[in-house]
Amino acid sequence: MSKILLLGGTGAMGVYLREILAEEGHSVLVTSRTPREDGPHIQFKVGNAKDVDFIRNLLEEERPDAVVDFMVYGTDEFSVRRDVFLSHTRHYVFLSSYRVFNDDKIITERSPRLLDSSDDAEYLKTDEYALCKARSENLLLESGLKNWTIIRPGITYSKMRFQLGCLEANTLCLRSLKGVPVAMPKEMQGKQTTLTWGRDVALMISRLILNQKAYGEDFNCASAEHCSWGEVCDLYKELLGTEVKDCSVEDYVKIIGNRAQVCYDRLFNRVLDNSKVLAATGIEQAELMTLKEGLSRELRRFVENPVYQYPNVAINARMDHVLGLRYDLKGLSSADKVQYLYERNRIVRFAIRAARFLKRKACCR
Repeated sequence: MSKILLLGGTGAMGVYLREILAEEGHSVLVTSRTPREDGPHIQFKVGNAKDVDFIRNLLEEERPDAVVDFMVYGTDEFSVRRDVFLSHTRHYVFLSSYRVFNDDKIITERSPRLLDSSDDAEYLKTDEYALCKARSENLLLESGLKNWTIIRPGITYSKMRFQLGCLEANTLCLRSLKGVPVAMPKEMQGKQTTLTWGRDVALMISRLILNQKAYGEDFNCASAEHCSWGEVCDLYKELLGTEVKDCSVEDYVKIIGNRAQVCYDRLFNRVLDNSKVLAATGIEQAELMTLKEGLSRELRRFVENPVYQYPNVAINARMDHVLGLRYDLKGLSSADKVQYLYERNRIVRFAIRAARFLKRKACCR
């Protein structure tokens, strides 16, 4: 059996991947910022996986056969880590994202990426998530080596991770269980999306690790099942009581605070072709969890023990402003209450300042 290091292996896919690998008898090392209890074939290594010195020392000490990297880096950060990873393991698995792709009817591994095909010059000047992932992919392609694999998961749901549009569980589930509506543009509700159970993506990754068919290759890791965001809204309504209110795209951008994620992802149709990963792993589409069954399973567990992790006070405040609602501040800290009131009224203050500015200009004519 092999020794496999998971960087950031405590998230939506990592929690399942470590279990799958341990069940297969591999020795699994998982980095964690805080001490955790080791399990059969699983050992946690306490440290900051973003600290290149910590990682270099860990790799030199453990010499893992494979590294699966769930961390998120800026392009410059990854450029100083690439050679460290490639020179210290037989197989480096880099977690990129389906978000690297531009709008396409069906997304294959050869679909155009935003980095290569976008005509938005201002956007291309940034190192936004989709762009830095694509640039990191390029760094691997340019390395001159082939002991790497690029994985592009679609949107995943898992034990404590649920998404609706750009909303995460800390907003979506919190508001749903409190009976408070969430916002989503009509335009988004009509777009196709692909949501995959975290364990199914982990299973795909486990079958690619140290797989000769995976070396120097890239894979879209997702289910082939797809549906509209409106249908996803209906599922959350049925399973969690989620009420969705329409809003404009511009208001949604103000709520989320990330125009690129809204306009260059969730407002695209995202239908993923997974034929390449199925061929390389021997997995069949019929083995993958259907969205309704998987979401039902995970939400039942969540409702029994709701953990909101880090409630996003700012998004709740901005959403309440757009929808004309008032969130229940009971239980929030004084600092969170202040932030809520600040964010909720920020749009109003901006409008007042704009009106005053225009009035002054009119008076000066």
